[in-house]
Amino acid sequence: MALEIKLDDRIAKVELLTEDGNHVKIIVDDREYDLDMQQVENGVYSVMYKGRSFNVELIENSSPKKYTVNTFYHSYEAEIIDAETKYLNARNEGDLEAAESTISSPMPGKVVKIPVEIGQDICKGETVIIVSAMKMESEYKAMKDGVIKEIYVDEDDTIDGNQPLIYID
Repeated sequence: MALEIKLDDRIAKVELLTEDGNHVKIIVDDREYDLDMQQVENGVYSVMYKGRSFNVELIENSSPKKYTVNTFYHSYEAEIIDAETKYLNARNEGDLEAAESTISSPMPGKVVKIPVEIGQDICKGETVIIVSAMKMESEYKAMKDGVIKEIYVDEDDTIDGNQPLIYID
């Protein structure tokens, strides 16, 4: 699974390839890294790369996706940019196209049925998920024609309000 991580003003695409004990192989912006990582205490990691040792401290900030990252010489503000973050940013910035791509429920509830699957072509107005909230079932429909790219929940999952449920490309 690939994530985008914002470090100060730079956005890096990070993908975990393999994890075997302390040995981790990742790709950062198309460059592969073989790392030996170990958590030495809560929020502090020892990282070995090409025979060099690095200590990294992660301090959680205002949300579970925002951190201050301290190394011996530098400090960075880091944010994990996942589908939920992209959706909320698009919604807050008025990016209608991005907001139309992500289906979410405005209130907490329970997923009743998901009548689509990843890779399926869908048409605008087609029901993509049914959610039960406040003793009522609501059908959420595609806002545009497209392909189901991600389904973030399963049937019978309990969901939060404004949580991304399905992504249409």
